[in-house]
Parts: sequence; structure tokens; C-alpha cells
Amino acid sequence: MKRMTRTALLTGLAAMLVTPMTGAQELGLQLYSLRNQMAEDVPAAFALMEEWGLEWAEGGGALYDLNVDEFHAALKAHGIQVASVDTSFEELRDNPIAAVYKARFYGADFATFYWIPHDGAKGFTFEDAEKAVKVMNEAGPLFAANDITLQYHPHGYELLPYGDGTLLDYMLRNVTGAEFQMDVYWIKQGGGDPVDYLRRYPGRFKSLHLKDRLPGTPDTTTGHSDVETNVVLGQGDVGIAGVVAEAKRQGIRWFFIEDESSRVVQQVPQSIEYLQNLGVAPGK
Repeated sequence: MKRMTRTALLTGLAAMLVTPMTGAQELGLQLYSLRNQMAEDVPAAFALMEEWGLEWAEGGGALYDLNVDEFHAALKAHGIQVASVDTSFEELRDNPIAAVYKARFYGADFATFYWIPHDGAKGFTFEDAEKAVKVMNEAGPLFAANDITLQYHPHGYELLPYGDGTLLDYMLRNVTGAEFQMDVYWIKQGGGDPVDYLRRYPGRFKSLHLKDRLPGTPDTTTGHSDVETNVVLGQGDVGIAGVVAEAKRQGIRWFFIEDESSRVVQQVPQSIEYLQNLGVAPGK
């Protein structure tokens, strides 16, 4: 009887390891996608999000000539909540409590930064990565103590070779005080495979930026590319369906669409429709 019970237990554990997790995903929008629209009329831009059925946003860094209360009120008027606030390397290094207060003001679960300062002519170096690891490990516990997760969002330049992998591998292995957000476009742009990174570092990526890339776009490790290479999800070469499947299997909850192209207003509804076909829909 004991042997049968042990066998049943091991079989059950094995099934848990390979069975997709069914926790609901939340779908939002990185507000930078609507930067041009917000520069003209912030409430009108948020009305677009409401029309698209999106109730979650990532942003709150740029206020577009509004004060923070006006900006927050405009979000609330259209039923939009901020899940992740923008911060910066400099703020985390010099005044992390400011980012904590910003996240608490919006009621956000995350604070995310997107760029590590480095010499573009030399490229991203080990010293740059080491500096970032130190800042994240020092600042992260302050966020955790306030029920906020600090995230770093790589931009592809971290995929330069280092040791037996890349500088991003070094960071993922050595950051202990914070987590990561994967922008699948930038992993692809830097020459990486988003699904491979998710599988090799399960649990390290707490949210995703879903963005697709025009087939034939050359890879770069500069952190820069033509924004017009952002295409409707599912029409590019990133492999969005595979990314979503792996992310759902791991139980990653937060997905943010980002579309930096001039066609954002036309493309985002199409991207939402594509994600709905993959079982990821806007709304709570």
C-alpha cells in the first residue's frame, strides 16, 4: 500500500510539472503606445483604451502637461487601473522611495525600468551589467517591503556574449532583489529566442510585453530599431503563439501590448482579437 501511495504521489507531481497552469491572464497596454495621441488629448486616448476593452495600463511616468491627480483622474474616468508604474535606473539608484510612493499612489503591483545607461559607442559591457545588478539588489527589497515588485525590462543590448551565455544570462543569475519583464520583440531583436529564455528561467519573468516584428528585420544589439517594424501580433516573426502558450503554462499573469508604430490605433484592436483567439482577453 505504501508503494502504491508513493507511486500515485510521484505520478501526480509529474503531471503538475507538465500540465499548463490555468490562472487567468490580465491584458493591458503600455501607455507609450499612445504617446502621440496623449500629446494631443489624454482623455481621448484613454477613451480608445476603454473602447478596446482594456482596463489595465503600464505607465504613469509621462503626464502630458497634466498634474498627477489630473492624469490619475482621467484614467479612472475611463475605468483604467495602473498595474505597473514607470521608473528609471537613476531614480532607483538615487531615490528609490520616490518610485515606491509613485507605485503606491497608483495602486500598482509593479515598478518597471527600461534602460541601463551605457556608452552606445562601446556597447553594453559587463561593468554596466554589474552596476545594474547592484542597483537592483539594493533597491528591490524596499519595493518588496511595500508589496511592489521591481522589474527590469531588457532591450536587447543585454544579449551580447558573456561567459557561457550572454550578459542577460549573467543578470538573470545574479539579480536576487528584483525580477524581470520580458519584451518579446527585444529578445528577438537581440538575437534571442523568447520561449527559450522563458523555459530556461521559469519564474523570473513576472510580466510580458507582447510586440511582434516585421519578418526580415535585421537583428541589432543596440536597443534601437525602426518603430515601424512593430506589426499586428501574430503577423511577425517573434512567435507570439508559442510565447503565450509557454507563459500560460508558467502561470505568468500580466501581459501588456506595446505597439510603437504609427499604425497603433489600427493595429491594437487586431492584436487584441488575435490574443483572444489564444485565450487571452481584455477585461477582468
